Amino acid sequence: MTTFNKSDYHKKMESTLESLHKEFVGLRTGRASVSLIEPVMVEAYGSRMPMNQVGTVNVPEARLITVQVWDKGMVKNVEKAIRDAGLGLNPTSEGQIIRVPLPDLTMERRKELCKVAGKYGEAARVAIRNIRRSAMDDIKVLEKDAHLSEDDMHRFNDEVQKMTDDFIKKVDENLLRKEQDIMQV
Repeated sequence: MTTFNKSDYHKKMESTLESLHKEFVGLRTGRASVSLIEPVMVEAYGSRMPMNQVGTVNVPEARLITVQVWDKGMVKNVEKAIRDAGLGLNPTSEGQIIRVPLPDLTMERRKELCKVAGKYGEAARVAIRNIRRSAMDDIKVLEKDAHLSEDDMHRFNDEVQKMTDDFIKKVDENLLRKEQDIMQV
């Protein structure tokens, strides 16, 4: 007899929330963070590598990121990768150390970042609703094939809806926190 496994859908919703966290980390707030440039890909040795595989990324001050490049020949590539990443950053090199000062965010830029955060939040909500739809479709199939009673079907539908509501609430809370973080001067 086939049964409905709610934990599979819970894991999918959890991974959607984790993806949202990763998206939010890439949004600048005003404070330096290694996670801002770690995902930047650098052209190195004939392939593309993440920043943390070509150098050590540090935050020595609140508005400065440094990259200690391990291979002196890679300094120009790292600089170019940071400049071309679309983060609005202008790196400068001193030997094998690249300094990346963070400029002040204008109010206009902060509002833009909040809109981007809102789009990420909405995409996460849509993904969670799609997971809910998939779960409810699976429940209907099980009920139709006589693997579930009608009472079980309603109970599982209610549980999936509650789980969906909980995850949507988490998305909204994370979005609100991120927007407050971005708007904080």
